Amino acid sequence: MEYVSAVPVPQPRARAASAPDSAGSRRSLAAGLLLGAAGATAVLLASGQTWAEGVAAVGGGTLPLSADGQDVTGVPAALAVVGLAALVAVFAVRGGGRKLVAGLLALSGLGAGLSAYAGASDSAALDERAAETTGNTSATIDALSHTAWPYVTAAGGLLILLAGLLALRYGSRWPTMSGRYERDGTPRPRKAPRTAPDPERPEELWKALDRGEDPTREA
Repeated sequence: MEYVSAVPVPQPRARAASAPDSAGSRRSLAAGLLLGAAGATAVLLASGQTWAEGVAAVGGGTLPLSADGQDVTGVPAALAVVGLAALVAVFAVRGGGRKLVAGLLALSGLGAGLSAYAGASDSAALDERAAETTGNTSATIDALSHTAWPYVTAAGGLLILLAGLLALRYGSRWPTMSGRYERDGTPRPRKAPRTAPDPERPEELWKALDRGEDPTREA
């Protein structure tokens, strides 16, 4: 009767999930930085452009007037600066602090977008300018029109918001700005302290002879 011995068949090892996870962390990190920086830049640049135009009646004629984003509302630009600071601070903190900073980043983007969208139909800034120009406090602006720059500002706020959401979702895997940590966040191994050379070792004796010292003499 023949006996068949059971030989264990090697099973394929499961691939480590660290490589895909690391690649995903790098992608989310790059996307967060790109979205946050691009969004803040768009908000700051678009806030300095002309948002509204119109004419005011002056002495039987008309005077063209315009208002830029800072005249309409300074909130988007201020929140963009806050968003940039939060984007940098994300890499300076860890744990719960990183969640709080990421939330601040998202809220600054949301606030910038909403305030810019609200300013897209604002006429108060031009009415104030018309009153200052004509010297008539009851003067208002006529032929009011708005440009696309408020919507560009709102889009920049949306990009900052997306960067904050990415930081909330994947920020725990991102590295910190610390010399003691590697890119994966694990502490670097410390170098072993240097020990004093043993004068009894042969190579040390030869070095002493080369220096013209007598290695047999007691210190």
